[in-house]
Amino acid sequence: MSLLVVGSMAFDSIRSPFGEVEQIVGGSATYFSIAASCFTPVRLVSVVGRDFPKDVMEKLSARGIDTRGLAVADGETFRWKGYYENDLNVAHTVRTNLNVFEGFDPVLPPEWKDTPYVFLGNINPRLQMNVMDQISKPRIVALDTMNFYIENSLESLREAISKIDVLIINEAEVRQITGELNLVRAARMLMDTGPRRVVIKRGEYGVLNISGGDIFAVPAYPLDKVFDPTGAGDSFAGGFMGYLASLDRKEISNKDYRMATVYGSAVASFTVEAFGTQRLESLSREDIAERVSMIRALIEIP
Repeated sequence: MSLLVVGSMAFDSIRSPFGEVEQIVGGSATYFSIAASCFTPVRLVSVVGRDFPKDVMEKLSARGIDTRGLAVADGETFRWKGYYENDLNVAHTVRTNLNVFEGFDPVLPPEWKDTPYVFLGNINPRLQMNVMDQISKPRIVALDTMNFYIENSLESLREAISKIDVLIINEAEVRQITGELNLVRAARMLMDTGPRRVVIKRGEYGVLNISGGDIFAVPAYPLDKVFDPTGAGDSFAGGFMGYLASLDRKEISNKDYRMATVYGSAVASFTVEAFGTQRLESLSREDIAERVSMIRALIEIP
């Protein structure tokens, strides 16, 4: 079943304790799309500049990612430069150049307005609501955000959150929105405003999936090599939503959401093994299934 993603595509320059790269393809919608395409067809809505490589668009299309919603505007593609120190959970931004993304105004192709599964990447909440206004009767709408919009567009963000089914967000942002340090209480505060489920990304500490009285925790898969955590959260969301869309069920159970959390964690664990989308691009369903089995073995008591 088709899955719609609206978000950023970018060039990233990244330094970590394990190396440095310049101007590799990144962005929330890029990571999400590639991850989700391992499970289901993806419809991509974003904007890039004239400098964006055509061969990258061709690679996306070859993965079953429909790029008819990808606008090519005059100007340069969004650019981000940052670095990580020993704590790989914290990204330090050196420079952000929005470029053509500053004028991004997502418009869905008419035939996409009935897409059943929707993910709104960390874009302006006003634009997230604009996309929701264009969609008719989706089964699941999930949303991510970032500290910039929490600091500068909090009321609009609260309104957007009130209209969705699943909030996928990192732990610092949950605390920032609610002012509550305890993650379980913070999640329940957010659920009181609209979403049925809050999924909290905790980096190397795993993921919390909370809905009502149901709390499910998945550890991050322990790796012996980690190069770059950039895009891991977006890859998690792609695996999570991609798995749910692949089920094509009218009713998604708690068990389905729990398995989606494990699949999302498995996909994210591959992302950090290389810079950029390199590892995601070579990922197979067999790789994911094997990693899912390994994660399940971590939390199983024989």
